Amino acid sequence: RALAGGGTALRRALLGVPRVVPNASLQALAPSQRALLVELLQPEAPERGVLLAPDGSSVAAAPLLAGLEVGLKRAAGATILNVTSPDLLYATTLAEALATSYALARVNATRATLGPHGCWDDVEEPRVFTLDGPSSPVPDALANGALDGVLLGARLAAEPAPLGALLRGYYSYGPEGQRAPSSYRRRRFGDVAGTEKLQEEVAAALRLLRALPDTRELLEDVGDEEVAEVARRAARDFVDVYVECPAVVPRCMWGARPYRGTPSALRPPLASVYIHHTHRPGAPCRSFAACARAMRAMQRFHQDVRGWDDIGYSFAVGSDGYLYEGRGWLWVGAHTRGHNSRGYGVGYVGDYSAGPPDAEALALVRDAFLPCAVRAGRLRPGYSVRGHRQVGSTECPGDSLFREIESWRGFQ
Repeated sequence: RALAGGGTALRRALLGVPRVVPNASLQALAPSQRALLVELLQPEAPERGVLLAPDGSSVAAAPLLAGLEVGLKRAAGATILNVTSPDLLYATTLAEALATSYALARVNATRATLGPHGCWDDVEEPRVFTLDGPSSPVPDALANGALDGVLLGARLAAEPAPLGALLRGYYSYGPEGQRAPSSYRRRRFGDVAGTEKLQEEVAAALRLLRALPDTRELLEDVGDEEVAEVARRAARDFVDVYVECPAVVPRCMWGARPYRGTPSALRPPLASVYIHHTHRPGAPCRSFAACARAMRAMQRFHQDVRGWDDIGYSFAVGSDGYLYEGRGWLWVGAHTRGHNSRGYGVGYVGDYSAGPPDAEALALVRDAFLPCAVRAGRLRPGYSVRGHRQVGSTECPGDSLFREIESWRGFQ
C-alpha cells in the first residue's frame, strides 16, 4: 500500500498512511515486481489491477490485499483506528466501492452501478484483461476481490497463517478434483453477511466519505435519510447479483468460436426451461480448465458435425461451481427441437443415465439460477421445467437426472 501511495481515501483514513517501505524490502524486489505491485494496488484503470485465479475467476488485487492487511493487523493485535462503525474488513474491501458507485448514480442515473465482467486475451498465458462494457466502481473482478478479501481477512484474524500457503490453498483445486475453495466465495460470503449487514456497512462508509476532505464534495448534500436509501439499494443489488445468483463464465473466457450466421433473438421472459445432459463429454468437469475444454469440444461438434450455427445449449452446468454461457439469455438455441424459442436449454456436462450430478450442481440450477432468472425478468414466475425426453425422442437428460428434476418447482 505504501508503494501505491496509501490506497483509497477511506483506506488511508481507517488504516493510516503506511510508513515508507524500507530499502531492504525494496531491494528484495526486482524493478518489474515493484512496478507490478504498484499497478495492481493503484491501477490507472479498473482492468489493470486484475489477476486470473485458477478457478477461472478474475480478481481485483487491491480489495483482496486490503482484507489481508486488516486480517494481519487483527491477528497481531495491532491498534487500528478506534471506530465501532464501520467494520474495517468490509469498509476497506467492499463498502467504500459500493458507497461510491451508488453515490455517483444519484447525480447520473445512466451510470452503471455494478459490473461488467471482463475477459483475458489468453486464459493459459493471460496478459491483457478487457472489460466487456462501460465500467462501474464495482466491476465483477472487484466484487470477487472484495468477497475474497472479507473471507480471507476474517480467516487470517482468527487463524494466522503464511500468506503464500493461505492463497495457494484458497485458489487451488484439491485432490481428486475437489473444487477450489474460491468457487464457494458467494455462498460463504452469504453465510456471514446478508443484506442487512452489508447495508449497515455501506451506510457507515457513506457517512465517513461524507466527512473526508477528498470525498466530501460528492456527498455534501446527502442527508441521513438518503444515506440509508442509497445503502439499502446498494446492498440489495449487490447481494442479488454477487451472492444469491450464481456466477456465469462468459463465452470469451472458455474460448468460444464466433457464432456462424445471424442469431435469432429471444423474447424474454420465456416460459420454459429444458434440462439436458451432454452425454458427451460423459464425465463431469470439475475444474475451469476441464469445463472450458468441454465447452469447446461441444461447440466444435455442434458446428462442425451437426452443422449448427453455434453450441446448442443456452447454458451448461459444470461440477466446478460455475455455469457456462452458451447462446445465453438473448439468442435462440438449438437444444430442444420445436421448442428452442420457447425456453432456455440448460445442459449438465456429463452422462447422467446411471447416477445424478453432484448435489451442489443440482442446487446451482434449482435453487439459484432459476429464481435469479425470474427476478431478472428472463423467466416467467410461473415457468415450467421439463426434461428433454418429454418433448423429443431421446433418453436425455438420462434416467438419474430426470428423476432428480421431477421434484423441482415448476416440473411438468
